[in-house]
Amino acid sequence: MPRGLPPYLDGENPMKLIIVLLAAAALAGCGLETASTAATAAALKKAEVEQGKRTMEQAQQKIGQAMEQAGQRAQQAGDAAEK
Repeated sequence: MPRGLPPYLDGENPMKLIIVLLAAAALAGCGLETASTAATAAALKKAEVEQGKRTMEQAQQKIGQAMEQAGQRAQQAGDAAEK
């Protein structure tokens, strides 16, 4: 056996090499699935944050409109009291 080679590359037992390669492929597949799941979760979270921003903007617009209407009513009430 040449020096410096791992035992599974010694050429004496090719089954060891096959098992190591299959194990490496299985572990790599798990990593890909985890990365894909994380990417999907991040995309969902981004969509959720964007929807929250839109909802907040709509609420702020409604509050602004309500305040404007209240101010107009107060002005009208003040004008009616002066007459």
